[in-house]
Amino acid sequence: MKIEGQLEKISSFSHLELLANQIVEGFISGMHKSPFHGFSSEFAEHKVYNAGESTKHIDWKLFARTDRLYTKRYEEETNLRCHLIVDNSSSMHYPKLKDGQPFYENKIGFSVLASAVLMDLLKRQRDAVGLSVYSDTYEFYAPEKGSGRHHRMLLNKLEGILAAPGQAKATDTITFLHQIAQKMHRRSMIILFTDMFQPGNDEALFNALQHLKHDKHKVVLFHVIDRKTEFSFDFDNTPRKFIDLESGEQVNLFAENVKDEYEKLVEAYFKKVADTCIQYRIKYVPVSVDEKFEKILTTYLAEKQKFG
Repeated sequence: MKIEGQLEKISSFSHLELLANQIVEGFISGMHKSPFHGFSSEFAEHKVYNAGESTKHIDWKLFARTDRLYTKRYEEETNLRCHLIVDNSSSMHYPKLKDGQPFYENKIGFSVLASAVLMDLLKRQRDAVGLSVYSDTYEFYAPEKGSGRHHRMLLNKLEGILAAPGQAKATDTITFLHQIAQKMHRRSMIILFTDMFQPGNDEALFNALQHLKHDKHKVVLFHVIDRKTEFSFDFDNTPRKFIDLESGEQVNLFAENVKDEYEKLVEAYFKKVADTCIQYRIKYVPVSVDEKFEKILTTYLAEKQKFG
């Protein structure tokens, strides 16, 4: 399922909706060679057949084309409710983009485009989508709806995030995940884009993630990072000033002097997050800003198949 070059071909487009549409079109055109082969036009109306289910609704025509068993889904089954959550704190605006650099090569730009891509797919599947944006305040909330007007409003909000000047905004993931969880009254898929940089008690953060699971919601956590610098700490060994984007705290050091210890601590934290998500049955997916968007889309489709 390759769409290498897709972003490069359309990176000159500034319109978020057009860019998201092109990415989804490229993804769907590549589906014929993917694990979702056969779903390029029908994936909204079918689900994978599981052994033991009734064979009454198997689509034998699709089986003849794909050599895979799928059952037909009816209108009341296809309507998914999906709520997207975007962390818009200052740490998400890293790395600082250079002139002419595509907006999706930092964490907030990647998360905004990934959200728009999922919204495009949800729209094609006639599913309802909602959006929450938070930082040190609960910046925006819209419940799940499926209308074109609602879709346009959410895109306008996402575009506004990209257009807004960078401000010093702390992260209060714990408070706002609890608030979002309290707003979710009907079973939904909840998709969170965050870098998981939350000062304070890790257990409180994990409890907030667990709260999202109430009422049998399905939760997907996309852990967004700049892998080169935030995970591998790949800097040359010139003296550097590192600045906390949220607190403004500064430290001067040679990267080489702390690289090994830094990588051990980061790897341990990532493992803790991943293990906790497994414990809470949250789908945990680390993604880097230098990756393509296939992982976002395939994760969504796989989790939707399990949602039932």
